[in-house]
Amino acid sequence: MAGSRVISAQKANTRTRSAFRGSHCRRPNLYSAVQPGGSLYGLQASNPVDTGVAYGGSPSNYGLSNDPMVGGRIGGVNVFGGGLGLYNANGKLVGGIGVSGDTSCADHNVAWLTRSGLKLDFVPGGVSGDPTHKDNIVFDITPQPGQTAGVSAGGWGHPHCGPNSPRASRRLPQHSR
Repeated sequence: MAGSRVISAQKANTRTRSAFRGSHCRRPNLYSAVQPGGSLYGLQASNPVDTGVAYGGSPSNYGLSNDPMVGGRIGGVNVFGGGLGLYNANGKLVGGIGVSGDTSCADHNVAWLTRSGLKLDFVPGGVSGDPTHKDNIVFDITPQPGQTAGVSAGGWGHPHCGPNSPRASRRLPQHSR
């Protein structure tokens, strides 16, 4: 699916951009901050996707080694779950992974499990409050009348994607040490 392909690349791009490497800017924890009134409101519109990179070349090459997106800079800022940084054993950011194809919570879990399997999960910091899952998705949004998603207690919350999403994220493997 062309849309998920671009969203996946955008999620990985958001995580690897130097502007988002601070410990508080772990995706998916940008969601609440970019909502109206949030400290980063409008951020997701600040760096549009390069459509030439995203949709260039023949669609028959999408997902292959000669995909026209390979080596290109997709751009874009994506603020919901499914993108994570890849960190080597020294805690250095060496890349990003973006997953799209299900709910953003499921995408986050697939990205997490893939990163863990690659042993690129030596995460140096995050806002989750859990030292073994530093950049995990945060579910702290309280519904408020008149607001789409509600208010995040810590300012970095992500909406639930279903009744099992918080439990599933708590069961993810711990970060490597």
